[in-house]
Amino acid sequence: MNAPAELPVVVIGAGPVGLAAAAHLLDQGIEPLVLEAGRTAGTAVDGWAHVRLFSTWGEVVDPAAEKLLSPTGWTHPDPATYPSGGDWADLYLRPLADVLGTRVRLGATVTGVSRSGRDRIVDADREQQPFLVQIAYADGHEERVLARAVVDASGTWATPGPAGGSGLPALGEKAAADRIAYRVPDLDDPAVRARYAGKRTAVIGSGASAFTALAYLADLATSDDGAGTKGVWILRRGISGSTFGGGEADQLPARGALGMAAKAAVDQGHADAVTGFRAEMIERATDGRLVLVGEDGRRLDAVDEMIVLTGFRPDLSFLDELRLALDERLQAPVALAPLIDPNQHSCGTVYPHGHRELSHPEPGVYLVGMKSYGRAPTFLAMTGYEQVRSVAAAIAGDIDAADRVELTLPETGVCGGAGLFDAPDTAQADGGGCCAPAPQSLRLVAPGTVGVPAEDTPPGGCCGS
Repeated sequence: MNAPAELPVVVIGAGPVGLAAAAHLLDQGIEPLVLEAGRTAGTAVDGWAHVRLFSTWGEVVDPAAEKLLSPTGWTHPDPATYPSGGDWADLYLRPLADVLGTRVRLGATVTGVSRSGRDRIVDADREQQPFLVQIAYADGHEERVLARAVVDASGTWATPGPAGGSGLPALGEKAAADRIAYRVPDLDDPAVRARYAGKRTAVIGSGASAFTALAYLADLATSDDGAGTKGVWILRRGISGSTFGGGEADQLPARGALGMAAKAAVDQGHADAVTGFRAEMIERATDGRLVLVGEDGRRLDAVDEMIVLTGFRPDLSFLDELRLALDERLQAPVALAPLIDPNQHSCGTVYPHGHRELSHPEPGVYLVGMKSYGRAPTFLAMTGYEQVRSVAAAIAGDIDAADRVELTLPETGVCGGAGLFDAPDTAQADGGGCCAPAPQSLRLVAPGTVGVPAEDTPPGGCCGS
């Protein structure tokens, strides 16, 4: 890439990884320009401000960012404690954005990225041209800026997965939007609490967010104003040893506790688990409630509300004029995809990676942070920090530093994969493996439905980064 060195590197997104990218670029003597669509830095994090991370403060503050913050009198929160999303945004992200000052533009939505004077078809002199970034501002005006490189840290928060089991919205899903949420609800908000208290709520998903929602609903069910609250946990796969995460084997204890909280919600009768169910249709009952119909023809009892937590997917629309090499399944960079592919494994053993795994046929463009994982789960903030450290060094031309590994990731204590997908209820299926123990207290009580009161384990744990 031969774009003029005096041009800035455009960083898309002022979330944790985008701001860390800016800090690392400055550390390399490179001027960043951070473009954030929201009204404040950390806008996406604000969307789950009520949820607690399963990573500690010591794991979610980037070293280069701390180097910028320290001269301002900023005090690192207790490294052993767990911040909420709101804490992370208020005590770290926004102070960091303040230090970066005018290098961060708010209300600036990137609507397109290309090479100056070259659409994606043109080869001639392509790599000599700077990047052209088109921006739409909140006040209605538009602008184009030139950049020597583009680091897309825009995340996936704005594009959640649908309830439909085939990757498409279920038939009737859009019409039922008034009773569907795609985020973990904030049950400390009186209006939100009233929406779920005493109601029957379906939770679709099998990751940390679903665990958190189930734990929140179970906690509501035991409160004075939550009598009658019931969860229906809908899983597309069967119950296995890996369903509830790594438990005590997880090297992030709070992450391990999440799965146990979901298990406790079922064991204590606050939720029933429906397994091997992939939604085909959502119908309205005569009373306005929702009836889920599966691809196999099963019809579930009506629910008052649905919380759909089926993961996220990247918005690639504004990168359409760039030459990206993305895995056809995950929409992640092709060199990174085999390391994170949930068809192959669900372990937390992805080795730290950087500019080489994140590179594309279009030199100088990098997808980092959660967006780099495409549709894959299990991303950690510290993974993103290592990514941008390497990418910033590569942009600066320090390939030795860019290739250096400076991070050891904690393991989840869970391994398993494709063999579990169509096995309705198995502790371990062919093609998969699991280092976590199989659940001991759940039993099949109806075809595809699990739930019986068992251990007296209080729900606990929180969501994470």
